[in-house]
Amino acid sequence: MGMWVFGYGSLIWKAGFHFDERVVGFIKGYRRVFHQGSTDHRGTPKFPGRTVTLEPAEGEWGAAYKITKKEDKEVAVTYLEVREKQYDKKAYLDLFTDPMATTPAVSGVMVYIASANKQLNSNYLGPASLEDIAKQIIQAEGPSGPNRDYLFQLEKALLELGCEDKHVIDLANTVRRILSEEDSASK
Repeated sequence: MGMWVFGYGSLIWKAGFHFDERVVGFIKGYRRVFHQGSTDHRGTPKFPGRTVTLEPAEGEWGAAYKITKKEDKEVAVTYLEVREKQYDKKAYLDLFTDPMATTPAVSGVMVYIASANKQLNSNYLGPASLEDIAKQIIQAEGPSGPNRDYLFQLEKALLELGCEDKHVIDLANTVRRILSEEDSASK
């Protein structure tokens, strides 16, 4: 029996583990938001970056990966437990390939979620204005690179899936606008 892992952020474009099958799909009951602080990949403890987590809402697109070999499952879980260590919750959800479907394409897909509970998740940053999130993303950089690269790669990956995520697109456009304004002001 295979293990399935759902990615809604950087796992979409960079799984980082061997998988047997990749399915683009939709999970119901959640939406992607830039509310999670990243002090280990896209920021530092002194200046955290922002990455996506899920909060209750209508539903969200991403990619699910099927891993069948025992050794591949072990490697993937070990890798993900390090990569997603700042996400304090795991959920097992249904994956749909058609948002109108009533029967899931795959059940029990593992999803890492960063909860809003500050006692369990000290890196949760919570909501902020689009402008404030954009400014934080522009300034943050960590061992995995600039936080803005994460945002732009997520935007590109979602568009390649055929998903126009308004929150991600609006945020990316705000970051581009601010960078353009800063560039014009420095000339």
